[in-house]
Amino acid sequence: QIDPKDYMFSGLKDETVGRLPGKVAGQQFVIQDCENCKIYIFDNSATITIDDCVNCQIFLGPIKGSVFFRDCKDCKCIVACQQFRTRDCRKLDVFLCCATQPIIESSTGMKFGCFQYYYPELALQFKDAGLSIFNNTWSNIHDFTPVSGENNWGLLPENAVVQDYVPLPSSEELKAVRISTDATRSIIPVTRGQRQKNSDESCLAVFFAGDYTTANARKLIDEMTGKGFQLVQTKEVSMKAEDAHRVFQQCAPEFISLLEKGPVVALEFNGDGAVEGCQSTVNDVFSGTKVFVSESKASASQDVDNFYNFADMQMGM
Repeated sequence: QIDPKDYMFSGLKDETVGRLPGKVAGQQFVIQDCENCKIYIFDNSATITIDDCVNCQIFLGPIKGSVFFRDCKDCKCIVACQQFRTRDCRKLDVFLCCATQPIIESSTGMKFGCFQYYYPELALQFKDAGLSIFNNTWSNIHDFTPVSGENNWGLLPENAVVQDYVPLPSSEELKAVRISTDATRSIIPVTRGQRQKNSDESCLAVFFAGDYTTANARKLIDEMTGKGFQLVQTKEVSMKAEDAHRVFQQCAPEFISLLEKGPVVALEFNGDGAVEGCQSTVNDVFSGTKVFVSESKASASQDVDNFYNFADMQMGM
């Protein structure tokens, strides 16, 4: 028999509390009426509601459904979820991974950054929660209740350091989790999202389903960012033959047979020379693997638009 109290933090003040990997195991969780607390859920859950919390620092591992913040203020959070919502909140700083468009309502002073976090169990928790590490719309916020002339939300500084917002846990029990907040180790690739691009040259690279798709995509990200290019956005989505024609145009025939194996992973890189840099990296590093890479600077922006317009329609954005 499940005791709801095991899945709840309520009425706490000045405490550090949490749940270790394996302790929530996909159940619902409730956090309410907490003040000046550090709260860490190092596991995947079904849904989480956070009500009436003030000045708390919160880490929430992968949430299969929705996370809903209500009547919270002055909180700093790291969150991975399918759906993100806030209502009647003030001043939340959120490092977010969200599979769908995040929604804020009657909330002000909201600031968002890209989720960056690692501990050994996290990859499997994402899988258990049914979340793809490549589907993250962290910066594409929808404000239900915009106020004319005011902005209820913005982005955190680009150089924001996760630990300055949500420090690593200090309690003996929670120290057992081997955490890294180094952006290069983050389980979620750190993307620029809606930030201003540095260059008018982008490049699209698409990996097809196979045993090493995720590893290959991560490898290309490491190689390209190591050369100074920026990762703008990533997406994992299933494609059909007719989608391939729309996205890959005349190259479509060579990729169509690969689509039946499962979803593709697409990456957009930005920077002067991105197309050439991506082509040469793919040729050097992935010689035996079929990868779609934009052919030229001229066609690349169209490739990016074609793919992401298709992907947004697929995901019902």
